[in-house]
Amino acid sequence: MLQLDLPGGLPRAAPSDWRQLGDITAEAFSEDPINRWIFGTDAAMKATFRQLARDIYLPHGICHMMGDDAATMWSLSDTRQGMSGFQTLRLVWSLMSKGSKGAMKRAMGAGEIMAKHHPSDPHLYLFTIGTRKAARGTGLGKAILRPMLDAADRAGLPCYLENTNPANSGFYMSHGFERMEIFEVGEGSPPMEAMWRGSD
Repeated sequence: MLQLDLPGGLPRAAPSDWRQLGDITAEAFSEDPINRWIFGTDAAMKATFRQLARDIYLPHGICHMMGDDAATMWSLSDTRQGMSGFQTLRLVWSLMSKGSKGAMKRAMGAGEIMAKHHPSDPHLYLFTIGTRKAARGTGLGKAILRPMLDAADRAGLPCYLENTNPANSGFYMSHGFERMEIFEVGEGSPPMEAMWRGSD
């Protein structure tokens, strides 16, 4: 069982924070190669991250925000939830109405491929971590990541993530993550790097 020791200024996000959590994440990933390839527009990215925060990671996962500057979304592998039929339809509508041509097909295809590569062993899954553009380089990424890694170590849980930007590989490696494999999430997509951090 995870025992979180959260420093001051790092509260768990509340269900009502779904818009802010999604917006911080969308801004953090606005120049991310894979997310640009999938969504094509900022509007589709924001709508998708808002919905995933509201429907999946806030009710079933573990989410944190540092003010309006940084945010993370995590889940335990044994409590990961999919979307209901209605939620899936709502996401499809957002992608078709706000994304670039083919965004819905790329997103659904990427989700299926990522699921096939997802480890089956028990672990803590880091879905997203990011900061607002103005807060980059200030140490908030490390500050918001460390408490969850410490909790995972106390619980003896490995961690898994999919790195969608090669520029971030060094950051994750500095926190104990190692490359498992590199794969494409669709024909012609930028590479995705699956990374694993063993438990101490």
